[in-house]
Amino acid sequence: MQHRDDPVTYHPDPAIAALAEWLGDVVEPADFPETRLRFRADHAAASVGLAELTDAQWLRHFGRFQPLEGNLPQPLALRYHGHQFRVYNPEIGDGRGFLFAQMRDGAGRLLDLGTKGSGQTPWSRGADGRLTLKGGVREVLAAEMLEVLGVPTSRAFSLIETGEALERGDEPSPTRSAVLVRLSHSHIRFGTFQRAAYLQRTDMLEALVEHVRRLYHPKVVEGDVPGLLAAVRDAAARLAAAWVAAGFVHGVLNTDNLNVTGESFDYGPWRFLPHYEPGFTAAYFDQFGLYAFARQPEAVFWALTQFAGALRPLAPVDALTETLNGFGPAYITALREAFLRRFGVLSAGAEADQALVDSALALLREGGEGLRWEPLFFDWFAGFSSAGRALAGPRGRLYQGRTFDAFRAVLFEHAPDRPERLEAQVFQAVSPEELLIDEVEAIWAAIDRDDDWGAFAAKLARLDAARQAYAFAPAPRQRSEQ
Repeated sequence: MQHRDDPVTYHPDPAIAALAEWLGDVVEPADFPETRLRFRADHAAASVGLAELTDAQWLRHFGRFQPLEGNLPQPLALRYHGHQFRVYNPEIGDGRGFLFAQMRDGAGRLLDLGTKGSGQTPWSRGADGRLTLKGGVREVLAAEMLEVLGVPTSRAFSLIETGEALERGDEPSPTRSAVLVRLSHSHIRFGTFQRAAYLQRTDMLEALVEHVRRLYHPKVVEGDVPGLLAAVRDAAARLAAAWVAAGFVHGVLNTDNLNVTGESFDYGPWRFLPHYEPGFTAAYFDQFGLYAFARQPEAVFWALTQFAGALRPLAPVDALTETLNGFGPAYITALREAFLRRFGVLSAGAEADQALVDSALALLREGGEGLRWEPLFFDWFAGFSSAGRALAGPRGRLYQGRTFDAFRAVLFEHAPDRPERLEAQVFQAVSPEELLIDEVEAIWAAIDRDDDWGAFAAKLARLDAARQAYAFAPAPRQRSEQ
């Protein structure tokens, strides 16, 4: 067994090959005019034994998509269906991306390297299969920030500018192009199961269930379909709770954007809350607020019901329904745990933990635009160990009144978890690292106008420091079977 501090060696394991004949289409990557390395996540690469690649090797593998040794010989554009804003669409799949490689990390988990902007596939539906450089920059920033906050997330692994001028109807054009590679726990979506059910292919469903059970949820007994649904349900509940605790709005929670391991990915029109606003939406086209901030848990549950519906040929409806009914309790428990992590405190029992959630939300609600989401968690990180820091800081005047007194009383019941983390330089600052849209636009403007990557690099450095300071353990995830 690998020791935690041992260097991770590259361990290819293209397990998807067993299903590739009907789960994906072999595709050719786009032949880009140029490949200019703009970002490589060495801490992510180290987790799968690829940090020692030279920049030239990196460009060959993640810009030209030369196969990694022992891995998939050709990329696979995966097939799936999905409900998009609750309208079923059987005409989707990987339209501008593919699965490039699979490998094990140091904990034995099977991870994927998948792309965005790597060229046209059979599922491109007339689109160019490309990604704007701005879209790539935005996803790198989103994934890095979510990792800081302990949210289960894919990690932006590589961003390479590709030298094409793209025309887009929703932003100034022509605009620069890029190809993104993300490292994630799985690309098996709820919509992957929906496709098999739509085609009435019980054999595909059975193969998918066993594939997911064995590789991602090995504690589930073979053949226990409701048990697998329960594992996916709990992972999805933890994900929804982590988004809420982070003040994050994914924006597009279609069933093809939710996977079986409970890890968020494919960041399009995301946003972090500027202040507490339950109806805040990230996508300009979400006119009815279907995926608004406070509706995300309900959206995830709705998607889970579609996943469960696809499993009906394999299990009794009553058993699936009973399993789905456990989402509410699982989410409440996960939300309490997520708030405890965000405040850096230990549990004081279910009742006190729920009171902490309720009082924090009440304080944010009352604070309005004066008290933003992220500063509250920063000011009171490690609980009452931060009282002097919080009350003497720039938001100290906001911490008064009956609502704050209720919050303070319940926070006092929770002992700090690893209070030595407050010694980090990050906590000597008066404000936390945030990622509001104005800052994102300013970072992009410097790149777009002057090809100035300084603000981007500086932000990533600050986020890396925050990640190390918070040292969050991510929400619990199943260890993959060796």
